[in-house]
Amino acid sequence: MAVASLPAHAQASAARPAPRVVTDEAGRRVTIPPEVNRIVSLAPDLTETMYALGLQGRLVGDTDYCDTPAEAKIKPHVGGPMNPSIEAIVALHPDLVLASESINWERTADAIARLGIPVYTTNPHTVRGMVDSFGRLADLLGASQQGAALVARLNNRLENLHARLADLPPAHVLFVVWLEPLTTIGQNTFIADALRWAGAESIVLSKQNWPQLSLEEVVRLQPDYIVLADSHSGEGTRTLDDLRAREAWKDLRAVQERHVAIVSEEIDRPAPGLIDAIEELAHQIHPNAFAAKDNRMVPGANESRRSAACVR
Repeated sequence: MAVASLPAHAQASAARPAPRVVTDEAGRRVTIPPEVNRIVSLAPDLTETMYALGLQGRLVGDTDYCDTPAEAKIKPHVGGPMNPSIEAIVALHPDLVLASESINWERTADAIARLGIPVYTTNPHTVRGMVDSFGRLADLLGASQQGAALVARLNNRLENLHARLADLPPAHVLFVVWLEPLTTIGQNTFIADALRWAGAESIVLSKQNWPQLSLEEVVRLQPDYIVLADSHSGEGTRTLDDLRAREAWKDLRAVQERHVAIVSEEIDRPAPGLIDAIEELAHQIHPNAFAAKDNRMVPGANESRRSAACVR
């Protein structure tokens, strides 16, 4: 006896991919629709990652601060990362919203999820963790091949950098998040890990992510280098002159010896361009490691177009 065929609508239903339930990097269970064609990014690092994966065509909206690459600036904006407009997000009809625990409020993700829009949150704490996160995000979006290529390329650059610096003692640096009040980084931030990859280590050991410290303590610790991101410091020479004009700062050997390194603002973002910033910093604080004629490591050659300056 022949088995009757399924009705046409049942066959179509059986052939349609089912939604996936995944756990994001914030520990939330997220139901991902079978097809993710419309994506809203709530963080500059995630927007940059979408472009690095070649998925910018699916990006239908991002934030006012998404500026890398330049093309991201012309995407429809939904407000700032800290206070995006829920109405603007809904109006874009996203299949998925991407958020970052490092910059977006948990309550924002909650509000969007309550409206039935899935939110996937990333939360890398190390450089390797960041690169692995790119691969997971690519897999989630059905772009495994692009993700594998990006991950391999970035890991190769990190390995080359490690080979250059492995035998050198780390430089002791003060990474300046803000000058007033003087704020630096804690040891568990991804920036602290980025410093380690660049052959440096922070003079401050703190479990706080963004500890404040006094200038007197900086003078006591005497860092080998002061490191600032260009988004915070402005033009390099003016920064050095400004530091020299300040009573406590001018007593630092790093200021007297012109050991002030200005790196790309990518150092602040867990995005592909962070590798560029790490290479920039490594070249500035360990120039002799890159003096060989066969040097093939050129900062910014692959993932970012940011510029950097070093005051020596």
